[in-house]
Amino acid sequence: MTYVDIQLALVGLVAMLEPATLGSSVLALVLGDRPRRTGFWFYVGGLGVTLAVGVLAAFVLGNTAASRTSTPKTWVSVFGLIAGLLLLAYVVRAVRRPVDPEVTARNIERMSKVASAPAVTIVGAGAVLANAGVFMVIALKAVSQLNPTLVQYILDWVLFSVVSLLPLGLALVMLIIAPERTMPVLAVARGWIERNARTVALVIVVALAASLLRDAISGLTS
Repeated sequence: MTYVDIQLALVGLVAMLEPATLGSSVLALVLGDRPRRTGFWFYVGGLGVTLAVGVLAAFVLGNTAASRTSTPKTWVSVFGLIAGLLLLAYVVRAVRRPVDPEVTARNIERMSKVASAPAVTIVGAGAVLANAGVFMVIALKAVSQLNPTLVQYILDWVLFSVVSLLPLGLALVMLIIAPERTMPVLAVARGWIERNARTVALVIVVALAASLLRDAISGLTS
């Protein structure tokens, strides 16, 4: 496994455990009377926009970030340096600002409305709330560095997209197989997310930032 593979894996974990996305996904399932319907359309929205971004980048970006040597290209190193520093700044800011109960309450109120909304509204909410956000940019760079063909780029991005929404996807499968047992599990998961997901995600973000900075400095000084 190369350092690029490690970065891509870390980005996938961060996207999967990002508190806002994870929290919104669970709320979409537990707040409505029809969790499978809400969760399905929420998943469609999040997965659809993530796939669309990756497929577009496959044609626009392609393998332009790939290097013919063992060190990354200069612009890739500069990007990694800036991205790593911004991620560390994000972590510092998040640590200094505790979770705001009012923000949590607003999110619950918003997702309560989404859960009972028409399908098109739920898809739109999923597109906005259930995507990897800025972490997609780092993932796009990492996939491009692997020097993929067009087909390989799309396949790698499909895998990243599925992983980034893995908790929601697994929850939907569980709701289909054993709905009565799944709802109590989701209630417990909601509590765990509110208490611990932020901390876990920040630890992974630090690891991702360290990887980006290490490779950026190595590329710029070589």
